[in-house]
Amino acid sequence: MLIPIILSGGAGTRLWPVSRESHPKPFMKLPDGQSLLQKTFARAAALDGVGEVLTITNREHYFKSRDEYQSAKKGFPGVTDTFLLEPFGRNTAAAIVLGAMSVAEAHGGDALMLVLPADHLIDDQAAFAAAVKQAAGLAEQGNLVTFGIVPDAPETGFGYIEADGQVVKRFVEKPSYEAAQEYVDSGRYLWNSGMFCFKAGTVLEQFKIHAPAIYEHALPCWEATRNKTPANMPMMEIDPESFAAIPENSIDYAVMEKSAVVMVVPGRFGWSDIGSWNAISDLTIPDDAGNRVVGEAVLVDVGNSFIQSEGRMVAAIGLDNLLIIDTPDALLVADRARAQDVKKVVQQLKLMNHDSHKLHRTVARPWGTYTVLEEGKHFKIKRIVVKPGAALSLQMHYHRSEHWVVVSGTASIVNNDKNMLVRTNESTYIPAGHKHRLENPGLTDLIMIEVQSGEYLGEDDIVRFDDVYGRA
Repeated sequence: MLIPIILSGGAGTRLWPVSRESHPKPFMKLPDGQSLLQKTFARAAALDGVGEVLTITNREHYFKSRDEYQSAKKGFPGVTDTFLLEPFGRNTAAAIVLGAMSVAEAHGGDALMLVLPADHLIDDQAAFAAAVKQAAGLAEQGNLVTFGIVPDAPETGFGYIEADGQVVKRFVEKPSYEAAQEYVDSGRYLWNSGMFCFKAGTVLEQFKIHAPAIYEHALPCWEATRNKTPANMPMMEIDPESFAAIPENSIDYAVMEKSAVVMVVPGRFGWSDIGSWNAISDLTIPDDAGNRVVGEAVLVDVGNSFIQSEGRMVAAIGLDNLLIIDTPDALLVADRARAQDVKKVVQQLKLMNHDSHKLHRTVARPWGTYTVLEEGKHFKIKRIVVKPGAALSLQMHYHRSEHWVVVSGTASIVNNDKNMLVRTNESTYIPAGHKHRLENPGLTDLIMIEVQSGEYLGEDDIVRFDDVYGRA
């Protein structure tokens, strides 16, 4: 039995302004319209012997992940998707040890785990499946198996694995260019992909030996998590208090670099970790001037540049070797040679407490989406879309009142002690302090315009009393 474990986390700060904390890199749509998360699920589900894919992700991303899987699952009707939800990030060691405990309890210690980051691309599915089959054979013998990518350039952005055949001799941190060139020339080094295969029982035993503090703190966390989850649930929420006690570390530092049973499978399957805008640009065919364009653009005397726009026409004149990434609320212009420095912009936005490091203008919620159309001092205007059958929480705001105008569909509304249906071209007013709930009882999307007014309009001015999505 092979259980793929998808690790879906991280903010992808080098891919701002498309990747943000509330909409991280795995949810990014690539030029073909699919997200990295959808591609990872399909890649895992297509492997022989897979009947379940377990995703470990942040609780806030559960509903968005589930929505992403709906279309990805259509080609794999026999594969179920289950979730282990983190209350906050704790690095890969905590995620993997709890994932192993989950797999061992459900399927036994001999069940094989295939750990896959959600933000990788792989072009050759057949070659990937062959590498997984080879890794599974080594893992069956009690080894911890990692996948090493055969390097084609002295890349300084990756860690390296020195190997003697399939036996791992050592892991090496991201090297200088000169050291990377030596590694490539020697033929003994592989890029560290961050993908692994091992039996659940084997990796737990290795945690006991090499990272006992992580293992010992994970035991009560798993017990608390399991005890508060009803039977046969497709998702489990990790207990936050005991999870915080697990030491934060990566699987590489905690176990892989210390264990004596580590093997590597060399991979030639078109791997990319999509770590920067340059990697994204490589997915698009260049024109004769070396330019790659996603969206609409007019280019005059422009060369070797990547332009991506989500909705507006971009015009550029007399430029070379630039990145231009346009979104509805943020624009990135950067030298392609400085693509790795985009994360420094995100650091500054955090220091400024600017929402654009975390939120897009359109924000996904379990019930649908909202888009901020305009805002100013003491007012904000939103477009709200509620999916059929979905409902917002029963909630209240201290500092703002809201006017709701139905543009399309019918809204079922609770406004303090009143229950009402509000139809297209009708409206209602929610004063500050009123308990209220919005629901779509129809079969098509409910679209509304919300006008907020008040002294404070932050998203944290909300008190939830009841919620079908467990956020109260």
